[in-house]
Amino acid sequence: GTLPLDKFRFYLKQDRYYLEQFGDLHAAIAHQISTPAIKQFLLDGAAGLHDGETQIRHTMFKELAITPAEIKTTPIAPTAYGYVTHMDFQLSHAFPAAAVAALLPCYWLYSEIGQNLKDVHSPVTVYQQFLDSYSAADFNDGTQQMIQIVEQLCAPLSDEQKAYVQKVFLQSSTYELHFWQMA
Repeated sequence: GTLPLDKFRFYLKQDRYYLEQFGDLHAAIAHQISTPAIKQFLLDGAAGLHDGETQIRHTMFKELAITPAEIKTTPIAPTAYGYVTHMDFQLSHAFPAAAVAALLPCYWLYSEIGQNLKDVHSPVTVYQQFLDSYSAADFNDGTQQMIQIVEQLCAPLSDEQKAYVQKVFLQSSTYELHFWQMA
């Protein structure tokens, strides 16, 4: 409850842009995947991001008086833009394992935050909503599935390709850190 609300408002507006693009990337990557279960997981993820995450954020926006006009006039921060561009580059110029690995740090970080803070209760309602959304068992299960998908996609790759996937994962992890710091 100690984070200033103006910082959280800024974060949420940037995160809205990020999640919109993140959902689109799930769908686009799914179309490059031939394994039906992985393809469906990514398509379900895209739908969940566009529906579920949007609904959670919409509630938070209402509570924080973030209007559609404010969202429309808020410039995209360089970090948010850079992170999305990095993931989009993997989709366009690499191979599916790298594209999926670029998505993984977001899942993993929020899952870790949710699990580590699941017993913490914030006196600020909107902060508690945020924590609750990432401590849910289904979010953690989705994260574990994403980890398994990356491992499955990497299994047949050469050592050089696996090293590239690791580099992509670490770059996305760095963007995650910077995304939090920008707020």
